[in-house]
Amino acid sequence: MMMLRIRSRDGLERVTVDGSHITVSQLRTLIEDQLQIPIHNQTLSTDRNLLLAKSPDDFLSFTDMTDPNLPISSLNLSHGSILYLAYEGERTIRGGPTVTPAGSFGRKMTVDDLIARQMRVSRQEKSHCDSVSFDRDCANAFQHYVNESLAFAVKRGGFMYGNVSEEGQVEVNFIYEPPQQGMEDNLMLMRDAEEEKRVDAIALGLGMRRVGFIFNQTVTQDKKEYTLSNVEVLLAAQLHAESELKEWVTAVVKLEINEDGGGADVHFEAFQMSDMCVRLFREGWFETEIGPEDDPKLSKMKKEVVVGVKDLKEVDNDFFLVVVKILDHQGPLSCTFPIENRNIETTMRALKTHMDRARSLPFVKRISDFHLLLFVARFLDVGSDVPALAECVRLQSHVPEGYELLIDSMANTC
Repeated sequence: MMMLRIRSRDGLERVTVDGSHITVSQLRTLIEDQLQIPIHNQTLSTDRNLLLAKSPDDFLSFTDMTDPNLPISSLNLSHGSILYLAYEGERTIRGGPTVTPAGSFGRKMTVDDLIARQMRVSRQEKSHCDSVSFDRDCANAFQHYVNESLAFAVKRGGFMYGNVSEEGQVEVNFIYEPPQQGMEDNLMLMRDAEEEKRVDAIALGLGMRRVGFIFNQTVTQDKKEYTLSNVEVLLAAQLHAESELKEWVTAVVKLEINEDGGGADVHFEAFQMSDMCVRLFREGWFETEIGPEDDPKLSKMKKEVVVGVKDLKEVDNDFFLVVVKILDHQGPLSCTFPIENRNIETTMRALKTHMDRARSLPFVKRISDFHLLLFVARFLDVGSDVPALAECVRLQSHVPEGYELLIDSMANTC
């Protein structure tokens, strides 16, 4: 008698056979009898990559055990050897659905364990977003602030607004920076629901919507061996799941120190969180408590998931990232008005300075700045006036006299 170990999507199990003289056909019969997997559903191989196959068509490429008369001794199998098994359909465990043998120590698997075995984490090759194009002015305003004012010493983030085409191309035309507390390795968003209502009302009038989130990494992270940290993955997954937009984009601004120490370059990267990452977050699989001793390049799970052929509770963050191509464009809005929720509070004097500086332009062109519209929106009805004023900006049409008088009077109060 000898024992073979069989690894499938359900984990590692054992099959007892008479010896290495049996054929592949006889082995399939034993697997059907002992593991309750019908012979016609089985695909066997000595190649572990079988477990990465995603469809029955993929199974066909594994041919080393397709000959039913082949003795298993010719495959160099001996007591304790591992074979890989893929099968279609569902499986009924003898004695009820609650347990099945697993592992070399006879541990029992529960239904929860079986569900966990279905959580297979692999790299997602194609994103739902074909590309993301940034308005040059809004992208420059964000990177200039984190570079010149914050010196990449602490984190800063903002919600990106724009449009999504039918082909999955995302266009970013303004960035809203919510109240927040940036630290060297973390970013706490202190979101203001009333302010976000005003932002969304402006976006509605402009014919835009929230399409993603952007943040910077700090200069100390340049030397770390990860693309996104576990803390950043958690925040990105949370916001992606909250959005319910399949084309949602996560953008990162980085400062890369040149190897010769002679300078540094600012550059943008864009990703989508993989479908599996968003699903794991929605279903509560991520460990949300992250300690200082935890490796930042690994995300911890509450239960084991299958990564490749291994059952793991820590997943390399790169498995959750799908790269998105970056483009740029000149959008319809300016970005010269002071940006909200930064170190210096925006005042009526800032409004007057802005309006005076652009006095030679038509009124609608003078107010074609998201950050100005957000400042003015505090004094307007969010349900009607805010989207109506923003629609004038979108259409570049005449602004009703009432709005002109209100904005001019606000600018002249300082």
